[in-house]
This record gives sequence, structure tokens and C-alpha cells, in this order.
Amino acid sequence: MNLRKTSVLVLFLLGILAAGAYDTPFTQESIGDTITLPQPQAKGLLSLEEALWQRKSVRSFSDLELSWEQIGQLLWSAQGVNRSENRHRTCPSAGATYPLELYVVKPGGIYRYLPNEHAVVKTLSGDMHQLLAEANLGSKMMQVSQCVFLISAVFERTVKEYGKNGISYVYLEAGHAAQNLLLQAEALGLGGVPNGSVLDRQYQQMLGIPEREKLVYILVVGYPS
Repeated sequence: MNLRKTSVLVLFLLGILAAGAYDTPFTQESIGDTITLPQPQAKGLLSLEEALWQRKSVRSFSDLELSWEQIGQLLWSAQGVNRSENRHRTCPSAGATYPLELYVVKPGGIYRYLPNEHAVVKTLSGDMHQLLAEANLGSKMMQVSQCVFLISAVFERTVKEYGKNGISYVYLEAGHAAQNLLLQAEALGLGGVPNGSVLDRQYQQMLGIPEREKLVYILVVGYPS
């Protein structure tokens, strides 16, 4: 067995153990409850170069759920704080305006990421597979995957500093965050793929996205089948 396969197997087994360790206390949370995530890891088993070589779009997933430890690492990679002295984040942001909001969709609910606290707050409960289908996101991979990430943006945060150019800066930032997340998924032995759906306001409301935000990026992540 080569090093790559061995690493993925180790990560797979660790993911199962982590799911047991971290998911149990969080099964009964209600809307508005905050969950403090396990501390993100600063070093993994896969180098950046290896992750770049291995990264590809995965569109077929198993029904194995991700642990909160894995989800926390993915959230941190996209929008987490990596400089505590000024609370700057893992991806570049024009003028450190940080217009992005990040959500994770699990089978039983939707959670918004709180970067400064490295925590999530539950914003919606229910059967998320059914809700995604009703929100015009009923692709087969979303009906199987146990984890979907939504990146929305409050454009005003950047536009008020940079005018019309700020619109482009926000979309660039969403791309930075998405690539960070996809590379982190690869480093964790997971698979991921961007979804190009553009949702109308009514569908965003169904997902609990506030009116001041606009959904700009959707990513599906899970264990490749």
C-alpha cells in the first residue's frame, strides 16, 4: 500500500473515531445554540504540494457523516482566524473587510460559522436533504452527501470601502475561500466539488440566508464513494 493510500486510510479511521468523540454532545442542539468547535490543526499528514497534485472534483459520495472536528477544520480553512493579534483570516480580503459569511448544511440543520470564536450557531432545523431539494438544489450528489457548505456575502462591507470595484473583490474572495476549503478537504482524505447553482432570493430565504446577504458559492464535501 502506497503512502497516499495509507494516509487516507488513517484519516478515514480517525474521522470515524472523531465522529464518535465529537458528535455525541451536539445531537440535541436547537436553533440559536452555539457549538464550540475543536481547535483546528496547524499541521496535517498531506503537504500542500500533495494536496494540489491530488485535488480533483468528486461528484459521488458515501453516506458517511463528517465529524465536527473535520467540519471545523474545513470551516477554519475557508474563513478561520490565523492571526490572533488582529483576527485576520486564512484567505485574503480586500482591506480586511471580510464580507463573507459561511454556513454548513448537515442532515439535521444549517449552522453559521463564527470565525472569531471558531464556533457555529444553528440557524435552521429539519430534513436538510428535503430542504435542499425544495430550494432547487436537488442534485443526486447533494441528496447523498452529508455536508454542504454555503458561502454568502454582505457586499456592503467591501463596496463601502472600494465602490463598484468592491463587487469584484467579493467574488474573488469567495474563490479564495472555496479553494482553501477544497484543498483542506483533499488533505483530510475527503472529496469536494463546487456547485454552480445560482439561487433566487426566495430559495435563499428557505435556507435561512438573511436578506442583506447574497449566496455566491456552494460546495459539496464528503467521503468519496
